Amino acid sequence: MRTTVGIIGAGPAGLLLARLLHRAGIDSVVLESRDRSYVEQRQRAGILEQGTVDVLRAAGAGERMEREGLRHDGIELRYDRKRHRVDFPALTGGRSVMVYAQTEVCKDLIALQLKEGGPLLFEAEALAVEGADGDSPSIRFRHEGREDVLECAYVVGCDGFWGVSRKAIPEALTRVFERTYPFGWLGILADVPPSHDELVYARHDRGFALLSMRSPSVSRLYLQVPEGTDAQSWGDERIWDELERRFETDDDWRLQRGPITQKSVTPMRSYVHEPMRHGRLFLAGDAAHIVPPTGAKGLNLAVGDVVTFARALTHEKETGSTELLDTYSETCLARVWQAERFSYDMTTLLHRAPDATPFEDRLQVARLERIASSEAAETDLAEGYTGFPFA
Repeated sequence: MRTTVGIIGAGPAGLLLARLLHRAGIDSVVLESRDRSYVEQRQRAGILEQGTVDVLRAAGAGERMEREGLRHDGIELRYDRKRHRVDFPALTGGRSVMVYAQTEVCKDLIALQLKEGGPLLFEAEALAVEGADGDSPSIRFRHEGREDVLECAYVVGCDGFWGVSRKAIPEALTRVFERTYPFGWLGILADVPPSHDELVYARHDRGFALLSMRSPSVSRLYLQVPEGTDAQSWGDERIWDELERRFETDDDWRLQRGPITQKSVTPMRSYVHEPMRHGRLFLAGDAAHIVPPTGAKGLNLAVGDVVTFARALTHEKETGSTELLDTYSETCLARVWQAERFSYDMTTLLHRAPDATPFEDRLQVARLERIASSEAAETDLAEGYTGFPFA
């Protein structure tokens, strides 16, 4: 097999890249190790930045998002039983975010790819990227019980942290920056309408809590728990009781309970791999960087990466210049590090470390009070949350 761009991974990054390339008249092949059902059901991110929403619309992938997604114009911060709403459009010149689950983004992009785009091979396991530093890289993969080779002009690794793409970059050429956190998120899906019409981020002495949603009838909630916690060790009533404690306020707001249909624990880490390019191999999304989910940046960072690559390759096609391809890593990393900073700030603002001192507790509250009382501090949060611009 031969194509211009070999894409490893059919998550939102790989699928969106294939869509952007198709609309630019550039052929691609997408290889995905899992089956279609798995890709369309795996629960991941649910918040789309303004820029991501705009890209999906422009790519012709926004019809169902417009109909079923939930536009949010703000978030609520809670601390010391107080409530403070951050108004995004008022602080950012009209920008907002969209609640629309990654699973739904993938379903939309898969349908478009199968209808209009190039080959999308499920259960096609990438085994290795070869010849990345030459003119004709290739992907060795296994599909339908036999090995095959996809010859490419370029390879884009959208295969996540555990994929093969990053391994094709020699260790001697790389630098890794990472931080692990001594806590995780116990997340639940519950068949109950959300108890608030916007996301609620709560800082509490017992730990962080987040009220989110997947639809008007399905709630998504999270609790900060110790690192290594087994989700099944938490009974349903215990989860609801703890959520009630952490969301407590001085007014008559109440948390609505309902049947919990899913629970899992997400570890928390920050990770950046530099560079994001080696020869004709380009990394995108979790293959190159991971953020703690507090800032809702993971999916949106991946979108920024593939938009940058698609623009660079389109520029090369139209002008013959590789200038934008040559600066891909630097361009992406400038945005990545701003998102890493924002996610770290949100995480340390709202989570209580296991060894936190009373001094550190008071500092967190002081930081939240600053946001609630200063338009400048509030604007900084709103600009970061709604998304840093694509280069």
